Amino acid sequence: MQLTVLVFLPAVAAVIVMLLPRRLEGQAKWVALAGSLAALALSIERFFAFDINASGFQFVERQDWVDFAGFNLQYHLGVDGLSMPLVILTTFLTVASVLVSFSITYRPRAYYACLLILATSVLGVFTALDFLLFFLFWELELFPMFLLIAVWGSGRKEYSATKFVLYTIAGSAFMIVGILLLAFNQDTFDIVKLGEANIQDTLVPVSLVFFLLFVGFAVKLPIVPLHTWLPDAHSDAPTAVSVMLAGVLLKMGGYGIIRISVTILPDVADDYSIWFAGIGAVSVLYGAFITLRQTDVKRLIAYSSVSHMGLVLLGISALGEVGLAGAVYQMLAHGVITGLLFVMVGLMYERTHTREIARLGGLARQMPLITTGLVFAGFASLGLPALAGFIAEITVFLGAFQRYEWAVIMSIFGVVLSAGYVLWMLERVVFGPVKHEWDGVTDQKYWWEHSAVAGLAVLVILLGVYPALMMDMIQPAIDTIMLRVGS
Repeated sequence: MQLTVLVFLPAVAAVIVMLLPRRLEGQAKWVALAGSLAALALSIERFFAFDINASGFQFVERQDWVDFAGFNLQYHLGVDGLSMPLVILTTFLTVASVLVSFSITYRPRAYYACLLILATSVLGVFTALDFLLFFLFWELELFPMFLLIAVWGSGRKEYSATKFVLYTIAGSAFMIVGILLLAFNQDTFDIVKLGEANIQDTLVPVSLVFFLLFVGFAVKLPIVPLHTWLPDAHSDAPTAVSVMLAGVLLKMGGYGIIRISVTILPDVADDYSIWFAGIGAVSVLYGAFITLRQTDVKRLIAYSSVSHMGLVLLGISALGEVGLAGAVYQMLAHGVITGLLFVMVGLMYERTHTREIARLGGLARQMPLITTGLVFAGFASLGLPALAGFIAEITVFLGAFQRYEWAVIMSIFGVVLSAGYVLWMLERVVFGPVKHEWDGVTDQKYWWEHSAVAGLAVLVILLGVYPALMMDMIQPAIDTIMLRVGS
């Protein structure tokens, strides 16, 4: 029952938060913090209990749910080396998101409840082994995300929230058709059984089924040209929501492509791998070029995420051990690094009330701690050695170069551009002449701000200097997938 407790612990905390009387709504943040810390502690316990030498799923929980007309729907959970690191990432970023939300005063009970339900939905996606259960958790995140952006966001918040929901629902419509086609063909919604089946034909060509599934995941990743919802959502969302959105929600797309598209339909994935490589390289370059034109710091980071998620698709395109492992590691590294970037920008925005790059400048003297965190996160994002981004990018390039040299060369140019836009942003925002407009701003001063920043920074360094911590866990899962790809 450990996985069930882990998945639903944030939701239970959300219920407790909502049941708090109005006179105690100021305590909602402490209940949310306690719930998220408990989920993090349980995920760490499961992490160290995980047998890295074993293949297949561990901590499996299975219970019949619906048995009707030959279809046995199950409550089926489990984790392997692909999903366990993402579970850890989710619980860690949930704690960080709660901490950076401590200044929320408008309807705090509803805010923290939405944030915790969002965590449960993402954890469910990474642990579900039944297709309909997977889809249920996938759709569950729409409701809290819409409210978090539309109610607690800024700018064109209703527009951005609606755009996010419409894009996701459109992708989900494609996905559910693909799921039903696979299920009716094999008479099961069991992801494990579908991953072991040799599916050669369905009611429609398997290439069409692959396309339907891929579109649903590609919207969430996102890839060019399905990315336009992301900058709007980021720029208008609260800081904590941007952390969760960039840190874990985008990873649902990459996870779905590897777990479902590649594992269940490996032959079709191999046939279309050159398109993966091309789209991935274009996403890297397009994201980098568009990032250079941004005038808002959050939109700059959002477009950089499009570029970095292109590297995930590039790693997947190789369909090899190194490339797939690099894609998974890139998801982990990007989640932590971009989460830290959004935290630093959020702290800066709370003090200056602007994200316009042209208005900022010289903040290093007024906010040295925030500047240090932003510079550190920026250098990690551009792939500085000994930090998580470097390990992820070099692994992706090594894996993909064996198959698509041209795509790697294009993507490396995108990485060079990333150094340009990160350094340009830092020079304009925190260095240069002092602007006396900001003489009255303060630096980090609360323990929860220090805790969130320090925790994320330590994880960035840990993943950079000790990649075996995650790679040893990821490897058996990749080996299992390679048995399918190579068969």
